[in-house]
Amino acid sequence: MARVLVGVKRVIDYAVKIRVKPDKSGVVTEGVKHSMNPFDEIAVEEAVKMKEKKLAAEVVAVSCGPSQAQETLRTALAMGADRAIHVEVSGAEYETLQPIHVSKILAKLAQDEKADIVILGKQAIDDDSNQTAQMVAGVLDWPQATYASKVEKKDGELHVTREIDGGLENIKVKLPAVLSADLRLNEPRYATLPNIMKAKKKPLKKVTAKDLGVDLAPRIQIISVEEPPVRQAGSIVGDVDTLVSKLKESGHV
Repeated sequence: MARVLVGVKRVIDYAVKIRVKPDKSGVVTEGVKHSMNPFDEIAVEEAVKMKEKKLAAEVVAVSCGPSQAQETLRTALAMGADRAIHVEVSGAEYETLQPIHVSKILAKLAQDEKADIVILGKQAIDDDSNQTAQMVAGVLDWPQATYASKVEKKDGELHVTREIDGGLENIKVKLPAVLSADLRLNEPRYATLPNIMKAKKKPLKKVTAKDLGVDLAPRIQIISVEEPPVRQAGSIVGDVDTLVSKLKESGHV
């Protein structure tokens, strides 16, 4: 049976209003609530469902980040993952950690752990890069099925329904393979208190990028992070003619 490696990222909670640092070097993270990236929750749920359906023998959760990333891994363990690997990255290295680095780390772990399936969220809600799953597949030279909204295993292959601009696309991929989870793939379960307690006893291994032979030197430089422009207030017009003339004046028509 398959072994599933699932990536989870610690991000600023989706309900928090993001504030840009005064020096425009990034966003404020100190004292701000963090949680597991919502698309990664969907990835964990899918991996656990595979195990429950006897399609997978083991689910291994992985997270790259500072010590707080262990909280995110414990959540994955409470949701049903069997064990976790924390790739310790902190300080300046974490500030410049990019999808290219994470993809190489995940690819190396997939090989070391003899994984048959890698499942990731389609993107993280903090940087919205939507690159890691594709890059992992590229590094491993494995087939990929991104934006998955339905996954079934038949005859040793994965039959995946993908969400694309024009509708849905059905594809087949041979194992080993990389998947990225879209919003409608499933509804993630809540971690219950008993499972949270059990998760504290599940194995969590720490490694570094250096242990895995991955160089974390940044490939891109962030020049500036800025707030989106403030939206101008709307105005009420008396009739259609006034609306058309105002649109003409503003250059919209």
